[in-house]
Amino acid sequence: MDVLFIFEWLDGSFLATISKAYGGVFAVVQMFHLLSMALLGGMVIVGDLRLLNVLMTDVPSDTVLENTNKWFTVGLVGLVLSGIFMSSAVALKLYYNEMYWAKMTALAVGVVFVYAIRRPLLRYGHDTLNPRVLKVTAITSLIIWFTVAASGRWIGFS
Repeated sequence: MDVLFIFEWLDGSFLATISKAYGGVFAVVQMFHLLSMALLGGMVIVGDLRLLNVLMTDVPSDTVLENTNKWFTVGLVGLVLSGIFMSSAVALKLYYNEMYWAKMTALAVGVVFVYAIRRPLLRYGHDTLNPRVLKVTAITSLIIWFTVAASGRWIGFS
């Protein structure tokens, strides 16, 4: 199914009008996008490095992940909302950008991984899981989210 019509609608929307006409508004939204990105990325890094026993080894990994999960969701919501606004300014350009689709695919994989695999797997005591499972989960998470970040950054170069 082709989704070009969604991008055409977004390009002609009121959101696009605001994002194209008011550079200051766009800059503020972009600031929120970057802050949300830092929050989400920070929570991924802290949680995964704890699972790898690199960081905060004096705090149980269950506790660290319980706290990072809350802020991860806040970062994700901020990222998506600000990303929609920013995308409206260049919607048609993004539709034809392969790196945009790579980022969106990686983002979808990351969200599914977090909410369908990582959280359910780590919901219970981490001491009951094989340490290798924790390490593979952390490394997989880091790879997925690095791919999201790298492909997102590459959008500007392609």
